[in-house]
Amino acid sequence: MIEITRDVAIGEEELQFSASRSSGPGGQHVNTSSTRVTLRFDVRSSPNLTDAQKERILAKLPTRISKEGVLLVSAQQRRSQAANRELAQARLVELLRGALRRERRRKPSRVPEAEKRRRLEEKRRHGRRKRARERPELDDA
Repeated sequence: MIEITRDVAIGEEELQFSASRSSGPGGQHVNTSSTRVTLRFDVRSSPNLTDAQKERILAKLPTRISKEGVLLVSAQQRRSQAANRELAQARLVELLRGALRRERRRKPSRVPEAEKRRRLEEKRRHGRRKRARERPELDDA
């Protein structure tokens, strides 16, 4: 079992790994070995996630999840398939932790009375300054 949070763990049998040729520089080694690892995790059919958790993951990670509900994670930084496999698994854990994390509700705080007075006084001062710039009215009387 792979522990995501204290309450959530997924079985390793739910993960599907596939290897392919990695892109980028690397000389002859990169042309002959399949070191890039793509991990697939079917969120919708996971027995270890509740419906609420599935909906949360699908809502938070829409660009990484296919229409079928499969989460894809790729890794190709390392030169060995085993290292990239571990890296992809670690990324999956981080993605799921981030998606399942509940954001705290912001408690609206009151603006202090002194702050309200300061703001209003500054507005009055600003208005007086603007009025002082006006052209004075000429009295014809």
